[in-house]
Amino acid sequence: MAQVKLVLSVLVDNTSGVLQRVASLFSRRGYNISSLTVSETEDPEFSRMTIETYTDPENVRQIKSQLLKLEIVKKVAELTDEKSVSAELLLVKVRAEGIDNKNALLALSTRYGARVLDVSKTTMTLESTGAGEVIDEFIKVLESGFGIVELARTGVTSLERGEGSFTDDI
Repeated sequence: MAQVKLVLSVLVDNTSGVLQRVASLFSRRGYNISSLTVSETEDPEFSRMTIETYTDPENVRQIKSQLLKLEIVKKVAELTDEKSVSAELLLVKVRAEGIDNKNALLALSTRYGARVLDVSKTTMTLESTGAGEVIDEFIKVLESGFGIVELARTGVTSLERGEGSFTDDI
């Protein structure tokens, strides 16, 4: 059976050790976290975790219920492409020797909506945000056309569409 992508928004207490407890839950059950972002919410009492994993469809309910058994977890919601907006952040340092390469890189950056953060004699550092597939494509183009010196990438971060807040009923 093919695995499905599962993206969860998890509202947790904003205290030390929370990340370790949630990650341990996944590890103990043999689930791999392919992407994880965590940050404080608009209410400093809580943090939001966006967790992406790939699993068999029959495990989705079990993962959500296991998370809710942790006293530090206040709420769990499954985020689908139709009901959420998502983005990733990419910082990438690319080889860019000479004015022609720098101009070509600027044109490419404009096409992908990236912005220049730093320029040196031999490199340019770019920032790009967007859907993971677009970030993947941008990385491939940069690798083949210029060469990547280094990169850092966040995991997926998502919010539910529409009005209201994930913390409204807490």
